[in-house]
Amino acid sequence: MVPGGGLEPPQCLHRRILSPLRLPIPPSRLEEGANYACEGAAAQDPARASGKIRRPCGSSTVRLSDFDYLLPPHCIAQTPAADRAASRMLVLEQHGFGDRHVRDLPAYLRPGDLLVFNDTRVLHARLFGLKASGGKVEILIERLLGEHEALAQIRASHSPRPGSRIEVENAFDVEVLERSGEFYRLRCDRQTSFLARIEAHGRLPLPPYIERAAEAADEARYQTVYARAPGSVAAPTAGLHFDADLLAAVAAAGVASAWVTLHVGAGTFQPVRVENLDEHHMHREHYVVPAATRDAIAAARTRGGRVVAVGTTSLRCLEAAAQNSTDPTLPQAGSGETELFIVPGYQFRVVDALLTNFHLPKSTLLMLVSAFAGTERIRAAYAHAMAAGYRFFSYGDAMLIPARAERAGNR
Repeated sequence: MVPGGGLEPPQCLHRRILSPLRLPIPPSRLEEGANYACEGAAAQDPARASGKIRRPCGSSTVRLSDFDYLLPPHCIAQTPAADRAASRMLVLEQHGFGDRHVRDLPAYLRPGDLLVFNDTRVLHARLFGLKASGGKVEILIERLLGEHEALAQIRASHSPRPGSRIEVENAFDVEVLERSGEFYRLRCDRQTSFLARIEAHGRLPLPPYIERAAEAADEARYQTVYARAPGSVAAPTAGLHFDADLLAAVAAAGVASAWVTLHVGAGTFQPVRVENLDEHHMHREHYVVPAATRDAIAAARTRGGRVVAVGTTSLRCLEAAAQNSTDPTLPQAGSGETELFIVPGYQFRVVDALLTNFHLPKSTLLMLVSAFAGTERIRAAYAHAMAAGYRFFSYGDAMLIPARAERAGNR
């Protein structure tokens, strides 16, 4: 059972779209002896092993409450480490845990390995505005839809109607075209692109558990140093630990690098609201796997190297792209949309090792790392991290899972 005190949502953030009230907190304790009985189910179910079904396996035994733990509020990092690579790194070693720093990562890599990074860039996706009636609204861009339209969440005392207009940041107007569920489709005029407008007038959308407004320093620190493709509302946080010196050290160790793009949506912060995980509808995200990255993975396989995903977004992108690939061990090059929901029992195809941060209770990301490292192993790792003073979530520390082959027997 994981130790610690409860996590209470900060009152000052209740009115934000990315409010802690919409996150899976305050958490309750893990149930004694709970486990994921569907480990290994892929071997018994050919459809599941093939990756053709997107539902989580073992719905009768894999429960939302299995992914709960108590997190003391002081464990949540509110600011980044002074230096990116100075963040701590918990290594899941074969017979215990190693307390290291991210700058030590090259020592855990082998010549011939391949690191795969997500090069998405975080948008200035949070905006404020006024309806024609004078009512205040908050807008969170979910994704851009072409040059002049966007999908967004809107918070207002009264929901805006299709056909109405909103003045945004005293700078430009948008028209509400339609509403679909919790999202609105918005259109700006054709004089300037939607991307240019939000980058000029929007604000960086820090995660809801960071109890402060974005500051000037966050403009650099909440982006990876290699961010290229604008489109996310949250950073691929494992990549935040890399600086130019660490990237150079990785290359000097004989380790290759490749890039994918997966644009992280606001759904990454949304709680799973159903106990039976078969009933959960995973949010959809856009991804791109370049042909050069597929070729780099094939080359790593040939030379006996591991594919090391930097972050759960890189992992999910690669595994999603492998679902319809002619070679089940390689992602298919190209772009697409994924709703892949990875829980224990999933049979990984592409990724051999994972560098990741520590994740929210009851989150789909915690389910993913539990699938990769084994349920009990992750529980023990999180308990160790809290006892050792590791920092959690986006600006927190990292965890290295060196290889799936070293996880045999971990539940």
